[in-house]
Amino acid sequence: MLSKYAFGKTVNMSYEEAVARATAALAKEGFGVLTEIDVAATLKKKLDKDIPPYRILGACNPQLANRALEAEPQIGALLPCNVVVRVDAGGRTIVEIMDPRAVLQLVGRPEIAAIASEVRSRLERVLASL
Repeated sequence: MLSKYAFGKTVNMSYEEAVARATAALAKEGFGVLTEIDVAATLKKKLDKDIPPYRILGACNPQLANRALEAEPQIGALLPCNVVVRVDAGGRTIVEIMDPRAVLQLVGRPEIAAIASEVRSRLERVLASL
């Protein structure tokens, strides 16, 4: 699965297992999960709308984030890297990751592009491990 702004795949595991394994894989690559948004629960509470499980993990690698912030203080508006774990209409569990190169190219600075490439490589390893 690939778009202009994300990459991902269908995984052969339950939603709960995918959330746990994605979180552990992120940690192995130096990312902490700063935020977790349970989109399904929020839509149920706010709109009384039922959707399949859908969670957004806001992942951040402190060393890489620091380098990016030192180079471009406004870049915080583009952080953290979002990792989505969701169940589609067919019941399949999907993990999708924001492509940092797509988002950070908006900055247009070579030093940021280099950081984005490093982040992308780490996130590709996260996805490959699932």
